[in-house]
Amino acid sequence: MGFFDKLKKITSNLFSGFTEADEAFFEELEETLIMADLGVDAATDAVEKLRTKVRKEHLQSQEAVREGLREILMAEMEVGDTAMKLDTKPSVCIFIGVNGVGKTTSIGKIAASLKKQGKRVMLCAADTFRAAAADQLEIWAERAGCEIVRQYEGADPGAVLFDALQAAKARNVDVVLCDTAGRLHNKANLMAELAKLSKIIDRECPGCDRETLLVLDATTGQNGLIQARTFKETAGLTGIVLTKLDGTAKGGIVIAIARELGVPVKFAGVGEGIDDLKPFDAEDYVKAII
Repeated sequence: MGFFDKLKKITSNLFSGFTEADEAFFEELEETLIMADLGVDAATDAVEKLRTKVRKEHLQSQEAVREGLREILMAEMEVGDTAMKLDTKPSVCIFIGVNGVGKTTSIGKIAASLKKQGKRVMLCAADTFRAAAADQLEIWAERAGCEIVRQYEGADPGAVLFDALQAAKARNVDVVLCDTAGRLHNKANLMAELAKLSKIIDRECPGCDRETLLVLDATTGQNGLIQARTFKETAGLTGIVLTKLDGTAKGGIVIAIARELGVPVKFAGVGEGIDDLKPFDAEDYVKAII
């Protein structure tokens, strides 16, 4: 993965000149972590914990200090299950986020992955606001071999979701993946729409397994964290889909999200192909970058 390789290069440079865990090393490490988009608070906290660990456990070798940093970052990311919980029939997963983050594409890729696992998947085109959004989702439905429920442009998103849930129950569908209109996190009326969709799910599929996934563009760094915080407060989140990690993303945003929001990253996008949205593995991620 090109994304991991870039991050590894940054931290490898830091450790390649390692002689001892002195103050100069800690200062450089803190600066590196901030540059990698952990954010000032998360970077400062991680370095302070490493200082304490080095002192208490008498860590001296490069590998011991490196492993100490891995353990600290892993602990920061233990905020919940990274696997999706989709055991009921149907289960419902709603995708939310601002415009242009790759929401519809992510839905298509996750649909393809679930289909390969033997699940019957239905896509719900509840983004009735953006021109051709349903057309784009229909293309992904065809690629993934999934069913789709859609209406006309400008239709009530709640009505589309209602139709999809009725169809899912009638057709013995395992998972409904629901697209929603890209929304700015400060638009109260659009946030109210999410609350309405939630009520429809409660009414039509009481007790079903539900995921609310926020799709974030990793290249937005700390701005993405601000978005995520607002969405969590308004809509409630069970996980994050982080796209464009193969681009100019610095990657530390993964740790910042876990630390500040307590929400796990569940998928990471590392390319354009249908198989390039991978279930996120925190341990592999930390080992790759440190």
